[in-house]
Amino acid sequence: VDKDTMKIGGGLGGVEQMQIDGSVQFDGVGGLSDHISSLKEMVIFPLLYPEIFERLKIEPPRGCLFYGPPGTGKTLLARALANECSQGHMRVTFFMRKGAECLSKWIGESERQLRLLFEQAYQMRPSIIFFDEIDALAPIRSDKQDQIHSSVVGTLLTLMDGLASRGEVVVIGATNRLDSIDPALRRPGRFEREFRFSLPNKEARKEIFKIHTRDWNPKPSDDLLEKLAEECVGYCGADIKALCAESGLCALRHRYPQLYESRERLQINMDSIKIKANDFSMAMQKTVPASRRVVPSSGRALSAISKPLLENTLERILETLQRVFPHAELALKKGQQQDPNLGNYVIDSDEESPSISEEKLTHKTPNSKKAEFCTFSRYICPCYGSVFKMAENPRDQPTSYRPRFLLIEEPGSGQASDLAAAVIHSLEKFPIYTLDTPTLFASLSPDETCVQLMREAQRSAPSIIYVPQIPSWWDTVGPTLRSVFTALLQSIPRFTPVLLLATSNVQLRDLPEEIKALFNNEYEEVFRIPRPTCAERRHFFEDLVMKQAAQPPALKNN
Repeated sequence: VDKDTMKIGGGLGGVEQMQIDGSVQFDGVGGLSDHISSLKEMVIFPLLYPEIFERLKIEPPRGCLFYGPPGTGKTLLARALANECSQGHMRVTFFMRKGAECLSKWIGESERQLRLLFEQAYQMRPSIIFFDEIDALAPIRSDKQDQIHSSVVGTLLTLMDGLASRGEVVVIGATNRLDSIDPALRRPGRFEREFRFSLPNKEARKEIFKIHTRDWNPKPSDDLLEKLAEECVGYCGADIKALCAESGLCALRHRYPQLYESRERLQINMDSIKIKANDFSMAMQKTVPASRRVVPSSGRALSAISKPLLENTLERILETLQRVFPHAELALKKGQQQDPNLGNYVIDSDEESPSISEEKLTHKTPNSKKAEFCTFSRYICPCYGSVFKMAENPRDQPTSYRPRFLLIEEPGSGQASDLAAAVIHSLEKFPIYTLDTPTLFASLSPDETCVQLMREAQRSAPSIIYVPQIPSWWDTVGPTLRSVFTALLQSIPRFTPVLLLATSNVQLRDLPEEIKALFNNEYEEVFRIPRPTCAERRHFFEDLVMKQAAQPPALKNN
């Protein structure tokens, strides 16, 4: 590499080993335990236990792709992996490049930099190459792009899985635009595993809060962290970190407001600065989550005002939805830590699983039929590459046949929007794709946006497609988009857990025939929202008049 550099006269500006912040470890990454386990299989296990892979005659995966919304921990997990691999006697070289940094104005310079990078990583193996924003480096090759990008993509494809083996070099890519990456990269031998980084659920948010507040003195109470995790729906990991920092600044403003008026350095007592619950409340008012800066979140809990009126109706909706969409039962279980993509599968045990060796196959046992049945009940997880066996209990095998659910309200009642948002909030473990009119017509091609959202929903199943006020949506979009939407729904495999959730302020008999065909009333796919009962209205006014209005005004504290 050095001789090649001296001949050409260039430098290895971006090829040197990167110095990483050593404070980031796996215990500092919250809500991504499944991804951490898979990365250990890829990188750490081949270094610690090479005899396992030699005995099984298999090669560990050498590439993975991180994708998801910004701020969900893609780069953080790569840094934690690099630090974990450099513990004790293990030494793994880490190279980090951004997609735009690999491009150059000189012809052939980008390809040369990529070759030098892989050669340097091969010489210093075992090593990790991390490409951040890889969609800028390897976009989809088409006739509309220039030849420079196609040449760079071709060079990257050859280096990752060409005629020459790249050895103990693991390549990790990160992007938030999965559809912009060239499809040739997304196959075994290159990026073998794809990890989706979704927004954290309630348990993951609580874990992230614990990580960012573990060094505080005093530490926030567990009840406060539980309440914060409940309220911070739609917050990513970066948002929670910023929220904790902002709450500390709010506590500083309350305790020492004179710091903002004085030009001199004042002597302060750090032990007197205590972060309280109202500091977090003020910080939440100032912090706008990254997911809501472009598109507001569709899910939100019932407000304190409407909760007495709609709480019982929401429970009935969730009970009905669990029969239509059994995967919802897994998401509604309290304290469940597993990935919803896995359902409720258990790892196959040695006692129950039939062997694949020839000796065992020649000697048939009386339970051979049972063994054959067990092989059919297996499931190969595409993300983990492991063989799982479904549990014997039918309730542990969620099966959804084209799940669809329609909420119908009386005209002018305005309950469907609150209840649909509360349902989405309850099912926040699943990815939500809102297919409303502003989302479609925000781009120049509504048809392309519809196709992209629905394909992404199918790819990340179990997921939810939300169409608010479907009668007006149906009248607004043209016949072409209606045909595209219906065709995409029909093209989704029957047992793929993709829920179509819609609301309507028009009764079922008055809806267009095409919408009626989407929802089957006999299978409880249509829920008519009732009016609040007398007891619910009494509970609402009793809380409002007898409790809230009867409280004396708060005394001003001097």
